[in-house]
Amino acid sequence: MSYRPEEHAVGWGCPVNSVLRWFDTVGMGDVGVVGGKNASLGEMISNLSTLGVTVPDGFATTADAFRELLADTGLDSRIADRLDGLDVDDVEQLASAGAEIRNWIKGCEMPAELVTEVTAAYDRMGGGEPIPVAVRSSATAEDLPDASFAGQQETFLNVRGTDAVIAAVRDVFASLYNDRAIAYRVHRGYPHEEVAISAGVQRMVESHASGVAFTMDTESGFDDVVFITATYGLGELLVQGAINPDEFYVYKPNLASGRPAVISRELGTKERRMIYGEGGTVVTVDVPESEQRVFALTGAEAETLARYAVTIEEHYGRPMDLEWAKDSSGEIFLLQARPETVRSRDDSRMLERYRLLERGDGAARDRAQRRATNRRRASARHQECRRDGPRPRGRRSGRRHDRSRLGTGDEARRRHRHQPRRAHLPRGDHRQRARDPGGGRDGRCNLHARRR
Repeated sequence: MSYRPEEHAVGWGCPVNSVLRWFDTVGMGDVGVVGGKNASLGEMISNLSTLGVTVPDGFATTADAFRELLADTGLDSRIADRLDGLDVDDVEQLASAGAEIRNWIKGCEMPAELVTEVTAAYDRMGGGEPIPVAVRSSATAEDLPDASFAGQQETFLNVRGTDAVIAAVRDVFASLYNDRAIAYRVHRGYPHEEVAISAGVQRMVESHASGVAFTMDTESGFDDVVFITATYGLGELLVQGAINPDEFYVYKPNLASGRPAVISRELGTKERRMIYGEGGTVVTVDVPESEQRVFALTGAEAETLARYAVTIEEHYGRPMDLEWAKDSSGEIFLLQARPETVRSRDDSRMLERYRLLERGDGAARDRAQRRATNRRRASARHQECRRDGPRPRGRRSGRRHDRSRLGTGDEARRRHRHQPRRAHLPRGDHRQRARDPGGGRDGRCNLHARRR
């Protein structure tokens, strides 16, 4: 079922309160209220839906609701004491402290007001039906231009029923004290007591395909392209790095001028996909080989997604990192939007030089390695050509030559030298490696022949 947020009035007719906000009542000025992720969702719904950007609606618990939970149960002081003096570089200490704090939060009773508001909002969103939702974390120090807490707190997919939603909200609260999150705050200088968390409850898209989009090339920092990754099913496996997705590069100037804009695409293996399971769960299944050989997005869909990405980038005024999903009807939804915090902060005037200290057996081969290997083989073939003379023509057509007629060594080279010169390769064209006995001076291959 496709869902468009403009079908509903602001806040769905619900008053704003201290423990819960609807997405369409918040924006980027409310990061301290509902966290960076939820504030960004509200910003897109409020400002970009008229430009075609479709975001599934939902609601968010507030940072005050989390703080109230800790204060009412006395956990705020207990957590502060437990983290005081913790050496986050000691893995065992960190794991022990994190697990203890998370168990404290998961074992406490949720405030009655929060339970009431979440129950009413979930029932209103589904019209009384237990619809599937995603319950996502959104910290008040998350998705900022100078720091990214992405992936450090929990996300729960295909959550159905009021009790399951409330349990997932509690688990999201506890995930603020995941080991990675604790260590990251210490290393970045964020005091634990100043960071709170919000739980976003968002209508789920039954994803036929999903992925991530960056409004720049994440390897080079080139900002005139949109880089898109795509896979089948829900996007959790892709975010975890568990699969090899399809990749697309869409050129922004061509997109703006209405010309074909997909300048590169590479087929990923996509061996597995995550889909809805029974009882509010998700399961991972194998993808048939016939589907693995098909791109998860068409070229037109990649261009549509790239237009959404450019619209979002222009609105925020900075490179963005987006998560998206496509339903069975082909409609594309934006699920998250955060600032890109790696390449966009690099100094393009600075070059980095690396020195290889030792060599070992390679564990894997990537595209760059394959290209380098092909260049070395081509160079070796040309050195052989210069040393031993050209090979006879006709290999590609299947013709066989009587080598006794050609002679060997100097005799063969003299024969080829006096044959009529043939057309040379275009200057600078090294893509063709054909050896032409008469195409080069002194019997050399065309690549080494002197150009006329």
